Amino acid sequence: MMYYIIVNPASKSGRGAKIWSVVMPVLEQKDIEYKVFFSAKIGHVTKLVRDLCDSVLTRNTESALKLIILGGDGTLNEALQGISDFERVWLGYIPTGSSNDMARDLRLPKNPLEILENILRCENPLRMDIGCLVYEQASQQFSRQYDGEISQRRSFAVSSGIGFDAAVCEEALTSKFKNILNKIGLGKLTYLSIALKQLIMAKKITCAITLDDKETISVPKFLFVAGMIHQYEGGGFKFCPGADATDGIIDICVVGNIPKWLILLALPTAFTGNHYRFNGIERYHASRVHLETSAPLWVHTDGEVAMKSSSITLTCEREKLRLLL
Repeated sequence: MMYYIIVNPASKSGRGAKIWSVVMPVLEQKDIEYKVFFSAKIGHVTKLVRDLCDSVLTRNTESALKLIILGGDGTLNEALQGISDFERVWLGYIPTGSSNDMARDLRLPKNPLEILENILRCENPLRMDIGCLVYEQASQQFSRQYDGEISQRRSFAVSSGIGFDAAVCEEALTSKFKNILNKIGLGKLTYLSIALKQLIMAKKITCAITLDDKETISVPKFLFVAGMIHQYEGGGFKFCPGADATDGIIDICVVGNIPKWLILLALPTAFTGNHYRFNGIERYHASRVHLETSAPLWVHTDGEVAMKSSSITLTCEREKLRLLL
């Protein structure tokens, strides 16, 4: 059985390359057939996966494409955009990023070789939900290109958010300070410093949230809305404790009309999922969520930021992903 492996050597400032140097000898020792590809830039993983689907699935019309992603949550997100047939792509994931929120929720082993062993032994992949983001209105003026194109639709494995959390992700993507801190194991401080800055700069924006095309919730002032497939985002914030990645539901964390100074007290409690004790932080559930904001804001999928929008729709695609665990 052939395994196709995509490595993001730059994830966590070179940690991806280091972990690959540990994984490769084991594959050789076990005589595992594999082909490895290395990503070179934003969007490259999507192209690699798309090309593999076109070639391997076309050539072998009945067998599955066994794909292993070695990178962070963002690398995994790029891979999802390139999958053309989720029924026939079986995905393994060895986390090497800064956040690794899906690995945290799945309780993957810390040792990458133990994860590799589980992937190689797996014969019945876990069926896991993924989310779908559609930009109903996109601001091309504020956009990042992925492999030369901007898609109006993006899949996500962990979470998608609009507002404060996406603005933090957008600034972190270009932060030179992040690379320096990653190298000394303090990458999370990047997000903390950027978060404080974005919190101070945040303007009053209104938001209307429609759940399953029925109930509409008006939020007169909001900081961000996160639609979650898993429990964690942002490197360990447990925004939706108990979220189930197999139930066909998006869990929604809404941080609304709450003073900025109180946010400084509330955010640390989100690491343990205790932030709902604060007035202005609410939780909802739906399989389809439509969001309308009074001004375009950054939107992220698994920490990857493509563009600003004032109108987005999130849906849950139940048990669509086949995950090798």
